[in-house]
Amino acid sequence: MTDILAIMDHRRGELRNVSYELITVGCQLANETDGKLHLAVINGAKEFAEKLNREGIDTIYTVDYGQEFNHDVYTQAIVQLYDTLAPKYILTPNSVNGLDYAPAVANQLELPIVTDTIDLATDGETLIVTREMYGGKIETTIELEGMAVVTIRGAKWPMEENPGDAAIKPFDVEIDEGALGTMVNGFKEISGGDVDISEADVLVSVGRGIEQEENIDLIHELADALDATVSASRPIVDNGWLPKSRQVGQSGKIVTPDIYIAIGISGAVQHVAGMKGSDTIIAINTDPNAPIMDIADYAIRGDLFEVIPKLIELSK
Repeated sequence: MTDILAIMDHRRGELRNVSYELITVGCQLANETDGKLHLAVINGAKEFAEKLNREGIDTIYTVDYGQEFNHDVYTQAIVQLYDTLAPKYILTPNSVNGLDYAPAVANQLELPIVTDTIDLATDGETLIVTREMYGGKIETTIELEGMAVVTIRGAKWPMEENPGDAAIKPFDVEIDEGALGTMVNGFKEISGGDVDISEADVLVSVGRGIEQEENIDLIHELADALDATVSASRPIVDNGWLPKSRQVGQSGKIVTPDIYIAIGISGAVQHVAGMKGSDTIIAINTDPNAPIMDIADYAIRGDLFEVIPKLIELSK
């Protein structure tokens, strides 16, 4: 029997979607190994645990120590959970927070760590981990024997939705406050950080085909008509026409909206890696041979300056 410990992700009082994806991955591994899945909600209120309660979870442990993320608190709490539960695998999100504490946990426990995982499977006692390399051009597999820490890339797995009746238990930790190297005193929003495109249901994404910065107003008009969020490929961000928080792609954010509208985007592999998980992809491009046209569910060959006004009119 193999126990799995999955660390839930939340920020500024909100659960992140990757938490539900972690449950999906954890349930898969538990089913394959006839094991148990345990969740840990650190610095999270009890209602987080109740929201996360899904079918296939054995126990949800809550660690009540402050409200905001702290590297040292997470590291100490996870190490103590590991010492108590002895899980074979520790699953964490490949998020800003997850990548902060996961290497420290692996180092303290002297366990191997594999980051940015896009697929997991088991073969007997072996864990087979799949990662992408060279900008998503190839996939590689790593075989792990024994215990390990694994971070999973968000927006790669479905979010578990079936309610469960797992036991919710407080976990008492002994935090060495003398070892806390940082303290959160508050938050300051950076420019352009008002929108999280990874949470959007509909994205209208613009590329270099828009030609000039002032033409982006047309994209905003379409987004308003569709009740969508504006995002962009890297050239638009590099030009300073939209903030970094709006960038989709390997060097930006991974998104999985219900609808992704790619306007004037050629579809370089780095961009596709960030949006190929979208439910429906619509491409508008003058080039029928653009890579984006190959992965689009619907492709419109035409000048965006002619197509978009018509779409806006139809949306009214």
